[in-house]
Amino acid sequence: MLMTTNKTKIALVNTPLLEGAIQFTSHPSFPPLGLAYIAAVLEQNDFEVIIFDCPVCEIDHEKLRAELDSYQPTLVGIGCTTPAIESALKSARVAKEVCPDAKVIMGGPHATFEDKQILTNEKAVDIIVRGEGEETMLELAKQSPELQKASEIKGITFRKDNQIIQAPNRPFIQNLDTLPRPAYKYIPIEKYRIDGRKLLPIMTSRGCPSQCSFCVASEMFGAPFRARSPKNVLDELEWLRDEYGAEGISFQDDTLTFNRKRTIEICDGIIERKINLPWGCFTRADTVTKEVLAKMNKAHCNEISFGVEAACQRIRDLVKKGASTEQCEKAIKWTKDEGIFVTASVILGYPGETKETWQETLDLIRRVEPDNVYVCFATPYPGTELRALVESKGWKMSEDWKLYNMLNPIFEDPLLPAKEIVQMRKDFLDKFYSPRYILRQAVKGYLKGNLYSKLMARAALNWNLWRLMARF
Repeated sequence: MLMTTNKTKIALVNTPLLEGAIQFTSHPSFPPLGLAYIAAVLEQNDFEVIIFDCPVCEIDHEKLRAELDSYQPTLVGIGCTTPAIESALKSARVAKEVCPDAKVIMGGPHATFEDKQILTNEKAVDIIVRGEGEETMLELAKQSPELQKASEIKGITFRKDNQIIQAPNRPFIQNLDTLPRPAYKYIPIEKYRIDGRKLLPIMTSRGCPSQCSFCVASEMFGAPFRARSPKNVLDELEWLRDEYGAEGISFQDDTLTFNRKRTIEICDGIIERKINLPWGCFTRADTVTKEVLAKMNKAHCNEISFGVEAACQRIRDLVKKGASTEQCEKAIKWTKDEGIFVTASVILGYPGETKETWQETLDLIRRVEPDNVYVCFATPYPGTELRALVESKGWKMSEDWKLYNMLNPIFEDPLLPAKEIVQMRKDFLDKFYSPRYILRQAVKGYLKGNLYSKLMARAALNWNLWRLMARF
């Protein structure tokens, strides 16, 4: 920990897992990149900072209470997603109880779009940071502990004279190369492993020009695409390998290949510098070409996830997915031709979905045969057009935020009830995870060394074992 003469101490909290809460996994796959960036900026400006990475360190709220009581920070920053908001609010209450003079700050996508509701209902939270958090948290730290000019800080929501005030939005960081590297020194990186391998994240761009109706990326980080320079990215890849022993990389960009020229430059750099780390990414079908995919393959890309969403063009138009079904088919075929593991992400139950439109998606999957299909339920997160649409229809919608993990139906479409779409998803996975599928992925995973195939062979086997056990 960096010790300075600055009296302001900042504790950043990756909130604990709630007992019994539905999680993607009991162990997070990747370290909290957002908190690591905030910590790096604070450290760069000579503030004392610590990260309590509760899930991976098995810190529950009582242990967090003891840690905060011992540390006595000036500011407590809590990151939260929608499924974790209940835990985040409990963390805020714990912080305020043991550090009554500290300002408790909450950020992340859920807090950004539910800022007024949180401040209205939870007195333990003093300030909400909306959108990108690095510069806002730095300004809050510089004004601490008095925060007499908080109203001048852009990008926050706060209370004043029994009113809730939304300051103007903060402009997005335009030159991402100016950000320091994530401060992983405050995180137990050795605990982050997938199948025994240390896969570390990197985010090389922010902003999403797409306006998909189920997503808040363009609201959180802006619509214009802002990218780090290839050299800056390559330097960090070497740093992750050499400093932290990364054995693989996960690009966390919403659309890595949005700028094809930049993607090729990064791939060329990976090859020239002999970085030699397998990596995966997310992207769109309308931003790849045969040339780009061939270069990605040579640069050791071994997994690409495409947001297909649906095969029916009417549904694709409703979700505002610009890529066509034909483009999705071509992109998946080209990727498979390069020997890269392909994940197709699809949405089930978007308003307007029918059994016939779902059948179109099933037909597409059968034609292209991706290595993995991630079937998620249409989830109306706060801030999305989808949520506004469901509200406008007056449909019953769950307010149990723990269920908002894309694995549960959240609203009741009277034309396609929740029970039916749950069964539709199960029926698909029962057929998709066939013995032939398990064998194919096991060969790719255990004999040819593709991590993602290995994981999917195991997941498919577990799915079938669960089906078998459910009969008894």
